[in-house]
Amino acid sequence: MQTEGPSRTALHTAAARAAHLIVDGEPVVFRDPFAYPLLGECAEHYVRLHREAADHPVVAALRAAVVTRSRYTEDRLAAAVRRGVRQYVILGAGLDTYACRSAASGQSGSVEVFEVDHPDTQRWKREALARAGIPEPPLLTYVPADMEAGESLADRLVAHGFDLARPAFASWLGVTVYLTREAVARTLAGLGRLAPGSEIVMDHLLPEDLRGPRARAYAETLMPLVAQGGEPWLTFLSPREAADLLEEHGFEVVEQVVEQVVEQVAGQVAGQVAGQVAGQVAGRDAADAAFRERADALAGSGISVITHARRKA
Repeated sequence: MQTEGPSRTALHTAAARAAHLIVDGEPVVFRDPFAYPLLGECAEHYVRLHREAADHPVVAALRAAVVTRSRYTEDRLAAAVRRGVRQYVILGAGLDTYACRSAASGQSGSVEVFEVDHPDTQRWKREALARAGIPEPPLLTYVPADMEAGESLADRLVAHGFDLARPAFASWLGVTVYLTREAVARTLAGLGRLAPGSEIVMDHLLPEDLRGPRARAYAETLMPLVAQGGEPWLTFLSPREAADLLEEHGFEVVEQVVEQVVEQVAGQVAGQVAGQVAGQVAGRDAADAAFRERADALAGSGISVITHARRKA
């Protein structure tokens, strides 16, 4: 149980975004110039793994998973904003920097950002922003919540200025595997109160029987490490199970994509996954051309599926 500061997962996720700009070549999949300074004095401690073992399949796959899901999500968010969506909810925000990057680019006047996370994480992040000299974005609202504690997500959002009557875009990345299935369902029930037309992008890890060789190696390496660190993997979902959960709470699947499948296992994994998916499943890269014909080691494991869904009218 978290007691103070961000989880190790949040720190490693920020480090992966930072390291991508340091150890990987072109094309850049996802650019986050704030990740390294936000980590402050511990930045090099967490980035060192990527500097020293950038080509290790599991380390490279960790970076690939983080930058792929971020790129995919923010591409879909940008499309939603073009359609008029002006509320963005980030569940389990950790050290996400979307609001900072938007403010720095002069776009902060268009989207209200609601970061939902444990209050200790949010406190640490605000102090880290101050230490790094990064101004707090004007339209960023912190929504303290504990998704395992049974709090009403919709009520927490409304209490912090969120408008349930207006469509929103929500992201839920790198979180579901650390929650019980009951907590996942409860959170989706809260999101089910969003206005029709609202969208969500979430990712989830595949169960063992749907993993290809790289995904199995990734899980066998990381599962014991995160468990020892007090953050065990709890929930795995097939694409069909994720789609059913979303449907149950008023969403229809727009697309499901394998996080990034290397060429030699793409057919196997896509074939296994395709038979269980209600929506459209692509055995293509979630970040499209940014992963093709790379000269570096950046490649995903294929253990993660990203699901994009829309709230039914």
